[in-house]
Amino acid sequence: MLSPQRLLIPLISSTSLLLAACSSNYDHVPSNDLTEAQLERGIQGLQTLVPQLMERSGVPGVAVAVVWNGELRYAQGFGVRETGKPEPITPDTVFQLASVSKSVGATVVATQVDAGVITWDTPVATQLPDFLLAGGGPQPSVGDLYAHRSGLPDHAGDQLEDLGYDRETILHRLRYVPVKQLGSHYAYTNFGLTAAAQAVANAAGTEWATLSERELYQPLGMSRSSSRFADFIAQDNRAIGHSWQDGRYQALYQRQPDAQSPAGGVSSSARDMARWLALLQGMGTSAEGRKLFAPAALEPALVRQSPPGHQYGFGFNVGNDPYGQRLNSHSGAFLLGASTVFMHWPDSALGIVVLTNAAPSGVAEASAISFIELVRNGSTSQDWYTILHDQFQQEMFQPFGSLAGQSPPATPVQPLPLEHYTGTYDNDYYGQASITLDNGTLTLSLAKQGQSSYKLRHWDGSRFVFSLLGENAVEGSVSYLDFTVNQIGNISSLRTEYFAEDLSGGSFMRSGH
Repeated sequence: MLSPQRLLIPLISSTSLLLAACSSNYDHVPSNDLTEAQLERGIQGLQTLVPQLMERSGVPGVAVAVVWNGELRYAQGFGVRETGKPEPITPDTVFQLASVSKSVGATVVATQVDAGVITWDTPVATQLPDFLLAGGGPQPSVGDLYAHRSGLPDHAGDQLEDLGYDRETILHRLRYVPVKQLGSHYAYTNFGLTAAAQAVANAAGTEWATLSERELYQPLGMSRSSSRFADFIAQDNRAIGHSWQDGRYQALYQRQPDAQSPAGGVSSSARDMARWLALLQGMGTSAEGRKLFAPAALEPALVRQSPPGHQYGFGFNVGNDPYGQRLNSHSGAFLLGASTVFMHWPDSALGIVVLTNAAPSGVAEASAISFIELVRNGSTSQDWYTILHDQFQQEMFQPFGSLAGQSPPATPVQPLPLEHYTGTYDNDYYGQASITLDNGTLTLSLAKQGQSSYKLRHWDGSRFVFSLLGENAVEGSVSYLDFTVNQIGNISSLRTEYFAEDLSGGSFMRSGH
């Protein structure tokens, strides 16, 4: 079974590219004129479609909102907050947004750009001096990190969060991972973006959750929204996360994302998110006419800023849909129980948000994509749920490790006496690891006094393996651990296959050697 370890998973790096994959099935209609009848057709389709997708997938709860020309035109809850309990999902039920938080946070940054507190080009280190990337090259700006073009490797820092480290420690230790040339490639990071947001908050003289509340949630009347986990848990009307186990969704774990709050820690309701969509349609002005920022402060976020081959702005997926319409979007998920998406067509002043309380299955994205097809064409061109469900299974639920699914050698080389391997081992990035022996079994423990522990199984010689359970590596994942034996027969270091995103490639040097 899955353990309560956690990882934020980005879904569909560019929703517009996903739509374009099947663009041959569309009539290309580059018109931005929607009619009331078209909108109503899409809304009526949601009334039927969402319950059908819930039945097919087993997702227990969904909330949807549609905004057109700054006006909330549809808000509906489906299903229940928790399986086996009667409390219903409503438009005011609060969900964890996961990576949709990145887009919400980009509008918080826009308020500070408009106020002259910071710019998208401000080097992060000027406001966050402890943040330094390896290599001695140019250091990234706020925009570089929001566009995932900083040079950091994919998901750098997430493993440290899993090990229990706090935000300050993780951001400091990012200096110990290898980086590529600034601006040369796209790699999605939660803690890179979090560093940029932290720099913005520092420049504003406050912390990120307070800044978000002051500059966005309160002015928009998003009374059920927060960037603090404690506020989410305090909500009476909140969706309980469901992970997929034993062939069904079950409420087993709770994701606590405060360490990467700007990247994945927002909680909100469909109705509150409709207010945010109206702000996007007003390019900084709310539906009630309150100006939070000028359009120029957000415009750079809504055009491609990523290196060629990717369609990402500053915290937004960007591009055109197959109808020729501009599309801004983002998806997000926790495998512990959240899957969310918003899509916004600025040329049509149309937006939709879909929130679910279950691990990703394709329901959220299939609902949003089907909605726009119903609006434009009156029918859906694909079984989007099947397409997306299959894609998620292939890309997100494959076991990690070169030895996954393999059997140990039939006649392995025997290890040294097990007590020879015990001791402590140090790594600048991951911290201290300890190897202990109990009842003939070696155990690897990492960080926070053994918070994360793994039982080692002998494989061959001084190679051992351990199972990885949780969101960082799905069931069936296996990592090897190799001990290095020096010339005089002593153990000098160990190296893991899994904990290996640092500059040393996963090497831990034995203490005192």
